[in-house]
Amino acid sequence: MFWASYLLAVLAIVLAWPVPILLSRAQWPARSPFTAMLLWQAIALAGGLSMIGAMLVYGLEPIGDNLIAGLRALAAMVLFNAPTTALGFWHIFALSAAALLTAHLVFTLLLTYYKIERQRRRHRELLALLASPSGQDAATLVISHDSPVAYCLPGGARSVTVLSDGLMAALEPAELRAVLIHENAHLSQRHHLLLWAFAAWRQALPWLPTTRLAQESVNSLIEMLADDVALKSESKATLIKAIAIVASGSAQGTGSELAPTASTAALAGLDPGNGVLASDSARTTASRVSRLLSPQPQLPGAVRSLVLSGCVLLLALPTALLVVPGLLG
Repeated sequence: MFWASYLLAVLAIVLAWPVPILLSRAQWPARSPFTAMLLWQAIALAGGLSMIGAMLVYGLEPIGDNLIAGLRALAAMVLFNAPTTALGFWHIFALSAAALLTAHLVFTLLLTYYKIERQRRRHRELLALLASPSGQDAATLVISHDSPVAYCLPGGARSVTVLSDGLMAALEPAELRAVLIHENAHLSQRHHLLLWAFAAWRQALPWLPTTRLAQESVNSLIEMLADDVALKSESKATLIKAIAIVASGSAQGTGSELAPTASTAALAGLDPGNGVLASDSARTTASRVSRLLSPQPQLPGAVRSLVLSGCVLLLALPTALLVVPGLLG
């Protein structure tokens, strides 16, 4: 238990600082955004588990040879007034910190979800008043706005894609199809759930720079995944032109899907492909266009398998340190 707590602490530090920084600067995620997305999720989950686990295991070390025994002894102290003399000050402090951090993460996750649902509901009410059916698809609505605007509003069976009449006038039929495919990809692949999780992580730990890096990287990867779906039906030239036209709406301060806007839009759940800060919009759009103009070969299967194996290892290592009885003493 003693050594397990220190190993968990080291793992938490590594996953909270150097690993996310290196991954955010790497070039290969653009070649395999799905694989990179899985790796970001593994880093977030393993990092959180390691942070909480390190404090929990250290706090329980004097009263149990493993996690289960330690939790039983702690429960006896809390519920049945068993003696607490075995626990020193720092052990009690570690247990309290683990409990507070766990509660904080869960509370922030639920609070972020509540904010998202509330703003989605308000936005649907506005769309009911201001938007009209596109005439092509019941799940596509049109708002009266001169600037090119495109975004999607998740909501299960009530999910809709919203376009401006300015965008529809500016796009050719093939470009409009590319936009709609891109938006529908966000909905069908449930990208808004990923945005919710990483936005909550950043809200919970804003002092940790890597939460910002993770959120920005995930936002970019989500856009790339949606682009790849659109490329299955439309040409690169068509998609690039659609991105450029919608990006012009973002440059005018208008929310758009193909050109991400402020992170508050993502928190509202109005735009599952967004989530970066407004100052990052041009950079994200430029990276996507560069990826389309200068395509790189997909990662070899062996490399993807190696990364996926690393994801499994990241999740398995802190889990093993926590639950395997008597591991490392």
